Amino acid sequence: MSTSRHILIFRFSSLGDVAMTVPVIRNLLHQYPHLEVTMVSPAFHAPLFAGMERLHFVAADLKGKHKGVAGLFRLFRQLRSNASFDAVADLHHVLRTRILRIFFSATRTRWASVDKGRAEKQALTRSQNKVLAPLKATFQRYADVFAQLGLPIQLDIPGGIAPKGQMPPILKLLKQEGRKAIGIAPFAQYSRKTYPPEKMLEVLRLLSGHPMLSIYLLGGKADVPHLKAWAEPFPNVEVVAGTLKFADELPFIAHLDVVVSMDSANMHLASLYGVPVVSIWGATHPYAGFYGWGQQAANAVQIDLACRPCSVFGNKPGPRADLACMHGISPLQVYQQVLQVLDPQ
Repeated sequence: MSTSRHILIFRFSSLGDVAMTVPVIRNLLHQYPHLEVTMVSPAFHAPLFAGMERLHFVAADLKGKHKGVAGLFRLFRQLRSNASFDAVADLHHVLRTRILRIFFSATRTRWASVDKGRAEKQALTRSQNKVLAPLKATFQRYADVFAQLGLPIQLDIPGGIAPKGQMPPILKLLKQEGRKAIGIAPFAQYSRKTYPPEKMLEVLRLLSGHPMLSIYLLGGKADVPHLKAWAEPFPNVEVVAGTLKFADELPFIAHLDVVVSMDSANMHLASLYGVPVVSIWGATHPYAGFYGWGQQAANAVQIDLACRPCSVFGNKPGPRADLACMHGISPLQVYQQVLQVLDPQ
């Protein structure tokens, strides 16, 4: 009989990176049926892990009771009082998780942390002598952490796909009418990862011309005024951003037929449910290892430029002020890729 083990996992941010842990953990639990895990992350991320058997979620209040070294020690004591852990898997490798590792090391708890591949990413994004080659996927980097703890994982794409949950009534109705549902998430955290608004509006205009398509605009609360202005001229475009709690937004995304997004969290959220994503890439590149789970390479819309990629996360200024990497992508190119996904014939 296999011995039961309990692994403690840390990943605090960002939403997209936390989402990328989900298919890895799904495969881990499927391949090790006697394993339990405790996932520690901010409370907002809890819906990502809902319904996963043998997974316990602990909310890290990093701006409140778990703030600072004293707060992290409080979190450590809370975790120790809840369960006995065989090992710690640090999927973040930042100062906070390093401090927590020190606390657990004092109890002789084994740990392993993610190798972020900083040197390879620097070589990929530098302007001179750029090494343009695919790097190890972040999913594999996470899996390598568990391998270090004696739990090697086979990253099976179907095994990492989450159940879609119950279809929201609005989508059920339109699909009964034979319509297709498209989600568009037009914004990203950084401007160098955001398709120019005037070009995205043209994509919206092209797609809205199809009477059998319903389009839903996704984003955060801050995006709502912009999205409402975009949607107003089009009868088959609705704003979902700001209307749903995160736990309700996930099954909505899960039942879309295709999502158009930037290199952003929405790409990863849709990927969790096997939804095809047409993603638009500018300063960043899928080669950095942050492409969506199970996504087809052809659905990454991008152009070849000698300066690409100039950033891993899109937060650094590039060598060109004209943002040619984004402006060089035509709305027609994005539109045609969406149609290709909807009707591969």
